[in-house]
Amino acid sequence: MKSLQSIDTKRSAKQERERHVLLGLVEHYLKTGKPVGSQTLKEAGFDSLSSATIRNYFANLEKEGFLEQQHTSGGRIPTEEAYRLYADAQLNAPITEEKKQPFESLRTNETREISAYLQDGAERLAKYTNLAVFISAPKFDHDFVVALKLVPIDQSRCLCILVTDFGVIQTELMHLDKKLSTLSAKRIEAYFHWRLTGLDKPETLEPDEEAIAHKFYNELMMRYIVGYSTYIDEDIYRTGFSRLLNYPDFLDTAALAHTLALFENAHSMRLLLKECCSADTLKYWIGKDLDTYSKTTPDCTVLAIPYRINQRPVGAVGILGPTRIPYRDLFHILTVFSESISEALTRSIYKFKISYREPQRNPSYSEEHQLIHRSRLMLLEDKREVNLEGDHAP
Repeated sequence: MKSLQSIDTKRSAKQERERHVLLGLVEHYLKTGKPVGSQTLKEAGFDSLSSATIRNYFANLEKEGFLEQQHTSGGRIPTEEAYRLYADAQLNAPITEEKKQPFESLRTNETREISAYLQDGAERLAKYTNLAVFISAPKFDHDFVVALKLVPIDQSRCLCILVTDFGVIQTELMHLDKKLSTLSAKRIEAYFHWRLTGLDKPETLEPDEEAIAHKFYNELMMRYIVGYSTYIDEDIYRTGFSRLLNYPDFLDTAALAHTLALFENAHSMRLLLKECCSADTLKYWIGKDLDTYSKTTPDCTVLAIPYRINQRPVGAVGILGPTRIPYRDLFHILTVFSESISEALTRSIYKFKISYREPQRNPSYSEEHQLIHRSRLMLLEDKREVNLEGDHAP
């Protein structure tokens, strides 16, 4: 009679072979996108196993929910469970040196324009991976508005664009009693420039234009200062969604719509990146793993990794794509990207003496009142009155 230990050892060895076959099938499917048959897999590096043995393994793996067959006598394709097992196996694979080259310029960059730097990094990552990218960031202090732009939209609205020293771009919708002409918008922008810099006081403003400029400047600066002071959500930047149209997985309208709903939901993106930051490790979500973050099950995969300042996680970057993606390569790319921007950000905040803050959660009324009161001191109109002729009185 065989001992239980001998039986367990044989079972364990068989399970390991099945796992090896499954990983090999997933690897082959990721490369080709075609269902994998026993003979195909045998020729792809499993020549030590007979086709009959591989078919037997396929049948077991299908019963266990790792493989599925689209039609009788056809090859097998991996399920979400197979992708998860494959992703787990690749998480700690060694990084090859050549993966470091694409982001070397990000690693060596030093800049005060922290937000612009992170946005540029996200754009590069999207281009290199050909996937959608989203990145969160803390609030970097000592930032200030350097430009205000005005874009008339229709009879009663215009778009105001705030640009800060760190490269943040913020938009605000402002309402008007009547349509603003392009020439008036340019003259109001000149007023904004004078108020921000103290240089080149405009002399050609009409009284009604100066009234609008005065009102808009106060409103825009107050919105920016209060939002800056009562910081409750990480800044988030998203790019590269149109790149997903290159994948046959998203030619199906329903699959694309579900994925679009997830990517366009800034709250869901923040939650995913917060979870990644809290875990302080590379993470992945495949298909149903994303149910918590979406009203419908997105037919996609999200990978995310935190980045650090002085070894402390302060934000995270994620990529979104179909479930059939090269997990091992993307894990390597994300790791190198995170290391590159972490190194550059740490140097930049020390060189330029920049501090940063985590989001505040539910500030009390008294805290908000104090912040608004302090912000009023930063507005010039609180120290001097402006009449419609543009003359300032003490």
